[in-house]
Amino acid sequence: MSAIATIVATATAVPPHSATQAQVKAAFAQLLALSPKRLAAVMAIFDNSQIERRHSVYPLQAVGQRRALTETMRDYRQHAIALGRDVASRALAGARLGAGEIDLFITVSCTGIMIPSLDAYLATEMGFRSDVRRLPITELGCFGGAAALARARDFLCGFPDANVLVVAVELPSLSLQLEDLSLDNLVSSALFGDGAAAVVLRGGSTPGYAKGVRVLETLSHIFPDSTNALGFDLQTDGFHCVLSKTVPALLKSEIAPLVDKLAARAGLTRQDLTCFVLHPGGKRILGCVEEELLLTREDTQPSWDVLREYGNQSSASVLFVLHEWITNRKPPSGAHGLLAAFGPGLSTELLLLQWT
Repeated sequence: MSAIATIVATATAVPPHSATQAQVKAAFAQLLALSPKRLAAVMAIFDNSQIERRHSVYPLQAVGQRRALTETMRDYRQHAIALGRDVASRALAGARLGAGEIDLFITVSCTGIMIPSLDAYLATEMGFRSDVRRLPITELGCFGGAAALARARDFLCGFPDANVLVVAVELPSLSLQLEDLSLDNLVSSALFGDGAAAVVLRGGSTPGYAKGVRVLETLSHIFPDSTNALGFDLQTDGFHCVLSKTVPALLKSEIAPLVDKLAARAGLTRQDLTCFVLHPGGKRILGCVEEELLLTREDTQPSWDVLREYGNQSSASVLFVLHEWITNRKPPSGAHGLLAAFGPGLSTELLLLQWT
């Protein structure tokens, strides 16, 4: 068995403003300059999204207002630091570690730009060591949280006595573009919400921790000829979403063999996996993965719960689902699971997990 990294604590947070999907739909119906026929089609996207509530750093009446990129990035920095500090503090407390005990600090976000990066601000505020290694991940989109866990595991294979903190903060509400009437942007306006999550991982046997989740193996994959399927187009007024309807079909073509390959690295088969920590990218993506991996709704319910309560929170979403599995599902010791997220590239990051 390969060297082990263990997840020992998680934390999640959302900004104070929230709205039901019905409230968002009603507000957008008044603001979108669409013909009645096209507006009805867009409203059906909201109705079929399986989302009931989303959170935002802005109140609903301010979401989608036209802002200069300078103002958007200023707001991003303020709220990213606040949410990042919140989840980092609570995850460290849950792991019974001080900030000074973290050896690698990974921050993840694709919905804003700040230099110095988020980890630099938090390291200064929270008392991290001056020699802490820092890794800001900024352009992986929705699979960034999963990739951060995989890179943390890589680090702990080389430094088995180390501690790693991962913090993902995503604020897609800052980039809602009500004047962009492309289908990609209209679909994204029905899906994305703000949130932050943190995970602490430790190397070795993690003495003193009764429970944890081991990261046994990881697998990265880029789907061929798919760079135009998903991403952001940065324009003078901010990010504009690129979201192709071909994404589920691309996932369908390869996801099952990839999971088989990952499981085989630990001498397992796909049938040995009983826990499925899947990124809730949307109804079609979750449904596609369920179909290809022969899963039931019971197998994936935590992902649907996160989608319903928060929407798609980009890189933080799969960490919200992980938090749900750890705090509420609580699989038995020895259970194996899959953590999977999908994002621009088109790419996926898969992790093989085992509950202790």
